[in-house]
Amino acid sequence: MAHQHPDIQTVDLTKFSYAEEQNVSIPLGNGGIIRCNLYKPKTASSKNKFPVLITYGPYGKDVPYDQFNPKSFAEVDAAHQTEHSAWETPTPQYWTDHGYIVLRADEIGIGQSPGLLNVKSAASIDAFCDVIEWASEQPWSSGKVGLLGVSYYAATQWQVAARQPRGLAAIVPWEGFSDPYSESLRHGGILSHKFFAGWYARQVAPNQYGLPGRAARNWGPDTIEGDLSAEELEENRHQAAGHEQRYRDDSALADLNFNLEDITVPVLSVANLGGICLHLRGNVLGYLWAGSEFKYLRFIVGRHDLPFYYPEEVEVQRSFLDAWLKGDDREGWTEKGALPAADLVLRKGKELQFQRPHCDSTRNLSYRALGRGESPDIITFCSAPFENETEITGHIVVHLNVSVSRDRWGSAPSDLDLFLSLRHISPSGDEIVYTGSTGEAVPVTKGWLHASLRKTNPQHPHHRPWLPHRDFYSTDVLPVIPNEIYPVDVELWPTNVVVEAGGKLILEVSSGDTAGAGFWGHDDPIDRSEAVFRGGNHVHLGPNHVNYITLPIIPPK
Repeated sequence: MAHQHPDIQTVDLTKFSYAEEQNVSIPLGNGGIIRCNLYKPKTASSKNKFPVLITYGPYGKDVPYDQFNPKSFAEVDAAHQTEHSAWETPTPQYWTDHGYIVLRADEIGIGQSPGLLNVKSAASIDAFCDVIEWASEQPWSSGKVGLLGVSYYAATQWQVAARQPRGLAAIVPWEGFSDPYSESLRHGGILSHKFFAGWYARQVAPNQYGLPGRAARNWGPDTIEGDLSAEELEENRHQAAGHEQRYRDDSALADLNFNLEDITVPVLSVANLGGICLHLRGNVLGYLWAGSEFKYLRFIVGRHDLPFYYPEEVEVQRSFLDAWLKGDDREGWTEKGALPAADLVLRKGKELQFQRPHCDSTRNLSYRALGRGESPDIITFCSAPFENETEITGHIVVHLNVSVSRDRWGSAPSDLDLFLSLRHISPSGDEIVYTGSTGEAVPVTKGWLHASLRKTNPQHPHHRPWLPHRDFYSTDVLPVIPNEIYPVDVELWPTNVVVEAGGKLILEVSSGDTAGAGFWGHDDPIDRSEAVFRGGNHVHLGPNHVNYITLPIIPPK
């Protein structure tokens, strides 16, 4: 049974079509508690049970969507503009009307849940497991739990599902990375710090348990046990500096390691083709490597915040969850082969043809290291015009021969960062751009690599010719010596683009972020120091140094 605090509230049943219980306490295996809000159909009881949808995260279960992000809320589908709507989570009104209980929990150290605030930690996932198992055992629960949410509320689904908690029946990770190192913290080993610094300050820290003044700021209620002092707040939060976590065998990152193959529940992974700097790769690889017998990959486009609430997408979510949590399969989710495994973009039953357009120039191309600011040095490789309309769908690898050189009177650089973008050029010569996470213009896709972390592991079961696997361990660091030429394979994130007849693709190579990076910047002065990187960067061409891009071409029907 729930341990309820005296301040727990049950909302007037006449105000909404559902019942709300606030600050229900869930006991944890370590002696702590997690507090949640429950949104139930009014008929929920020990005799009338319902499946449970859970979200567990750091944004404050009581912070209204219209306060958290007013501009986004104003653009959300009207059916999801409600008093209990919350950022990137299912709308209680909709889901209770359709026979679900919604459980919205504050992560440890957030909102009304006491403890150490340590987002994206192993302990946080431990608590998530306890929440799922608790929900499955309550008298009003059917015993089946589903997970549905966006971004953070999706990324944690991969990790917790791999733990196989009792009661978990299906997951819908909607735009959520599955590799905390390669897709979130470090792209190709390069620290992606700019977004997460702002994210923590804007979206996480204001929700800390015990933080004074939340109610005064209309940011949810104050902590029911009272405020904590500045010293207590400092002691109760842990925010690791990303530049300290350079490798995947760092202790904090190693604790997060899990096998996607351990996921066995049905999965609907939803990937946004415009999410080229955070979530896209994780949704594709999460789908690819999950051990589930029934798994589906759905591609969408558009902004990061709105499609989750589109009526047609909500119906897809509900039909999938109804199939696995209610036994009501209207579309064929539970029938092997009844639905395509991948939807919207990939063509079923066609084999990919990999082509390798070569860079035939005999020149060596040079550019300056540490490309920072709005106009970094860029070198480009342009394809010949495509003779026919051509679809490119899948994983792309760029093979380059690179080196570094020292400046006159300068110190010798000992590393090289590669920033690659693939751009689509129309027959008229204009770039065709796509919609990124916040509505910004983005290219087809991007890729990155620390040259000192170029080592691949061909023995790893995830290694493929079209997807080189890197462990990114501290023991994998290789030397980068001036004027030594190193062949490297740079992974570009999976994508789809249809190039019309007469159109071209341009591959740009730089030593820093170029157009379309948005707020996923990579210019931390510690991670990318002048002492390590300053100098010349070079791409070597010619018969002795073959460079190419591997493109997955979909054959025409």
